[in-house]
Amino acid sequence: MRAQQDTAGGLRHLITLDGLDREALTGILDRAESYRRLPGQPAYEGRELAGTTVANLFFEPSTRTRASFDLASRRLGAHVLNLDVNSSSRAKGETMLDTIYTLEAMNTDVFVIRDSEPGMPEFLIDHVAPHVSVISAGEAHVSHPTQGLLDALTIRIHKRRFAGLKVAIVGDIKHSRVARSTVRALQTLGTTDLRIVGPESLLPGEHEFQGAQRFTRLEDGIAGADVVMMLRIQKERMAQSASLDDAAYFREFGLDLRRLRLASPEALVMHPGPMNRGVEISSEVADGPRSVIREQVNNGVAVRMAVLAAIAATLTRHRRPL
Repeated sequence: MRAQQDTAGGLRHLITLDGLDREALTGILDRAESYRRLPGQPAYEGRELAGTTVANLFFEPSTRTRASFDLASRRLGAHVLNLDVNSSSRAKGETMLDTIYTLEAMNTDVFVIRDSEPGMPEFLIDHVAPHVSVISAGEAHVSHPTQGLLDALTIRIHKRRFAGLKVAIVGDIKHSRVARSTVRALQTLGTTDLRIVGPESLLPGEHEFQGAQRFTRLEDGIAGADVVMMLRIQKERMAQSASLDDAAYFREFGLDLRRLRLASPEALVMHPGPMNRGVEISSEVADGPRSVIREQVNNGVAVRMAVLAAIAATLTRHRRPL
């Protein structure tokens, strides 16, 4: 795989948080905080991506990630092209690589890609032109690097530290690219008390999530936690989704006010969305005072701006002269 950073340490691609050190992640988070604007404040308007064309290629459904990459690109002055599987020639049988080459010929500089096929982002960075960058907006169940970064940013804003925190991630860990990227981000940034919680059938193999404690009882997993992140059951990635009963799942693993009292009194409640209320989380918790779920959405725009700006700065060193 071609390196995600160039020889000067600049960000060339972002398809995984693996291999990026604490300094690299902290630099992105610092930049994201500078772009962050609260709802009701004027949005940041910049020119960091002026003259840059960003293509958003989403071959899986998305609301938050797609909208935030679109807004992030436009707020930095980019030209933006949005494609999905229903409006592209890939629906007619064209390969992903031919789609990329077609758009490269139209002077596209950055490809933001969500795809259900594991390994696709890595395959693409090995085949795009030297002046072109690839960002993963979600790779199958494997990784979701910008989600991991925005989760880390949300925690940093409220806790101002990573060391010493107790973080529990609850639900369908086995099929969750979010869990994989968020755990990687937090481990790199210094969190050591990480817990993955869920029914045995929804926990990954023992070789994954090294360093995280495993719990099959919600009450044990969230006891004293500073952060509780809930995940939805990803039935679209499961062969036997019909066997899962939503009401039974909520009784065992749903986060309600009673169970939330087991966590730290100042615990944050997080969820990457989309939420299934009454399945993994109650409305009272999702909309309650400890919830930072909407802040995660807001921070997602800032993080994606920071990633795009970092990549744009690197691209200037690799572009062909006029």
